[in-house]
Amino acid sequence: MPRLQTKMMAALVTVMLLLTLVITLASLLSLREFSIRAATEHTRTAAEITLVALTESMVNGTIHTRDSFLQRIAHVEGLDSVRVIRGPQVEEQFGHGLLAETPGDAIDHAVLISGEPVYTLSGGYLSPYFRATLPYIASSQGEVNCLSCHAVPENSVLGAVTLTASIEPMRQAALITVFFLVLAVIAFALLCLFFLKRLLNPLVLTAQEIQTAVDQASAGHFDLRLQPRSQDEIGSIAESFNRLTAGINQKLSEIRSNVAHLVMTQPSQQGDLLAETAQTVAGLVKVAKFKQAIEEDEHISEVYQRISDVLQEEFSLHTFSIYEVDAQQKRLITVNVDGIAQAPTYWCSADINEHCRACRAVRTGHRIDGIDHTSLCRSFADEARKAESSYLCLPILQAGGVGSVIQLVLNHEEQARIPTQLPLIEAYLREAAPVLQAKSLMASLKESTLNDAMTGLRNRRFLEEYSESLMSQCKRRESAMTLMMLDLDYFKTVNDSYGHDVGDQILIDLAQIFLAQVRDSDLVIRYGGEEFLIILLDTPAAAGEKVAEKIRLAVEEHQFKAGHLLINKTLSIGLADFPSDGQAFWQVLKFADVALYAAKDQGRNRVIRFTPDLWLSKEKY
Repeated sequence: MPRLQTKMMAALVTVMLLLTLVITLASLLSLREFSIRAATEHTRTAAEITLVALTESMVNGTIHTRDSFLQRIAHVEGLDSVRVIRGPQVEEQFGHGLLAETPGDAIDHAVLISGEPVYTLSGGYLSPYFRATLPYIASSQGEVNCLSCHAVPENSVLGAVTLTASIEPMRQAALITVFFLVLAVIAFALLCLFFLKRLLNPLVLTAQEIQTAVDQASAGHFDLRLQPRSQDEIGSIAESFNRLTAGINQKLSEIRSNVAHLVMTQPSQQGDLLAETAQTVAGLVKVAKFKQAIEEDEHISEVYQRISDVLQEEFSLHTFSIYEVDAQQKRLITVNVDGIAQAPTYWCSADINEHCRACRAVRTGHRIDGIDHTSLCRSFADEARKAESSYLCLPILQAGGVGSVIQLVLNHEEQARIPTQLPLIEAYLREAAPVLQAKSLMASLKESTLNDAMTGLRNRRFLEEYSESLMSQCKRRESAMTLMMLDLDYFKTVNDSYGHDVGDQILIDLAQIFLAQVRDSDLVIRYGGEEFLIILLDTPAAAGEKVAEKIRLAVEEHQFKAGHLLINKTLSIGLADFPSDGQAFWQVLKFADVALYAAKDQGRNRVIRFTPDLWLSKEKY
């Protein structure tokens, strides 16, 4: 039985039991009091009759027959015994009477002394016998003058009459009455219990269904409905509850469907609706925060690092690779491997770095699922395949093509759980795609502003932006840096004689000569017009002079095309180094420029190293 119904029934039973007990006790007490009162009146009447009869016997001279009279009186229904008690004054005047007329107990003596009647239960509170002892008072008043025979004062106690009567019949009648009364109360209580149970049953069943519905709702199920069992408030509660759960279920289903649409997956039809929805929404909140974070990052490398952090921290993935397709759509650059930036390619064949279309994800633009078929992509590393690892390659689409690829390398445990997490992983990557594209575009635009459009070399703006970084690098490494200013001799005559197209081609060829004569770590910059700047890192002036001379000779020996003609040109070079010649980048650059002008003044086609005597200005630089 449900707890509510049990409590209500127990309370009603308790009330009924208490009510029955109270009614029983009250009835017993009332009937006892009634029995005593009835017995009192009955014995008083019998005593008065006895006193009158005794008086008549004394008047008529038949007092000697009183014993038989008293015996007849005692046989009256309702009386058990009658006896007369002779008082001391009567004994003194007439002598002792019958033996039975002697005072027998304290009550007799008390009545003879006080002259007050006594009515009591003989033998205790529960005795079935009632006793009445009434005094016989001498009086000269009335029809019979007692003092005419008795020489006693007025109102003297001549004796007493004691009667005993059984109240057992009345008590039995009272018990029967109480018994039927209790039966009536019990029947009424049972009837009340029956109707209360019927009254409570809809409430109890509704409460049970509500509890079951709440338990199911806690597990994410809101499809349980209550059965309206009455037309009162209980039925209204059931209908209201049904409307509430139907509304919640509908709204949660809509939210789940929308969330599933956001993560581009099919909504689950089973499981904990509320928990799954809350978990997915929490994941989307993290995705939104992730997008905000990467939008505020400065460089594209920071975005890739955040993707790496998400894979490790949010999805507990520690073996993966992040690749980026280069701007020419030819090479696949390894950006991150297992959380380490710029690490070498490990989980794929190195062929993909030189030919990006060797990557199946880049070639198809689709997700490559190698969980069940590791042989699907031929570029997957043989060592990983032998270790029974699988892969999941996710392309990040940018501007209609694949811009990046995320390769997840999965063990057996990850192969089981990652498919359920894949929609959220792809949500991160979708949010990252436009940011990567925007930052890649910005980087390209910035790169284009730092390069000379004609020669492809770095330009003066690049120098202005990165000069401090170059100096900091040299100071940190405590290394030298040589700056060479280079100027093509008599370049104006080329433009005047052969046209600007020939002049431009000569500058392009000149740039290629410079690049061929220096290391990849060195910087070749078109400073302006036919003037160039070469920065030799980790190179003191002495070694720089040798490189400068090699460049000068290469230019001198090279034949440039001028239409159908071949012409030769020469080069003037001035150089200075850090830290021997100056402590600031632009100071060293100025000294290299001064040395260049000295080379021109000294006849061109030569290399001049800066010396303090070349600085003719009175001001200190």
